[in-house]
Amino acid sequence: MSRAWQALRALRLRLLGPAKEFVGTDQFGNKYYRVPKHESRAGQMIPERRFVEAVNRQPYLYEMGDFPIEWEAWIRKKRNDPPTIEEILRNESYREEMKEKIKDVAEKDKLLQATEYKEGAVAEPARTHVKGHASAPYYGKQEPSQDPTSTANTFQPGSWMPPGSRSSPKK
Repeated sequence: MSRAWQALRALRLRLLGPAKEFVGTDQFGNKYYRVPKHESRAGQMIPERRFVEAVNRQPYLYEMGDFPIEWEAWIRKKRNDPPTIEEILRNESYREEMKEKIKDVAEKDKLLQATEYKEGAVAEPARTHVKGHASAPYYGKQEPSQDPTSTANTFQPGSWMPPGSRSSPKK
C-alpha cells in the first residue's frame, strides 16, 4: 500500500472513525453491522457500536418478533458473538415445541380441575357480582332504596354534637 493511501486512510479514520463492518443477516433479510472501538479526534475512546439496517425502513411498521431474539441480544451487547442462522432456527423450533407442550399441560390442567370440581375434592372458585360502585349508598344491595335519606327538613344548626363531647365538662 502506498504512503499516500495510508495517510488518506489514517486521516479518514481520525475524522470519520472506522468504517462499519458487515456481521451477518437474519432469515428476514435484515443486515447487522458493527463499528469497532476507536479513538476520536479529541482522543476519546469511542466504544463499539452495533446496529441493524432493517428491510423495512419505516420504524412505525415494526411489530414484536420482526428481529430474532438472538440478534437483538447481540445488538444490546448481551452476547459477544453474533448468532448463526443454524442457532436461530434451532432456538425457534425449540420455542415452538415448548409452546405445544405448554398448551397440552394447560388442557390437562383444565380437565383435572373440572373432575376435581365434579367430585367435590376442590371447591369451585367464588364468583362475586356486585352492582354499583363502592361510593354509592346502595353498594352491594340488589337495588337502590326508594326511601329518602335526607334530613334537610329536620336539621337545626348547632344541634349536632360529636360523640363523646357531651360527657366532657366545658372549661
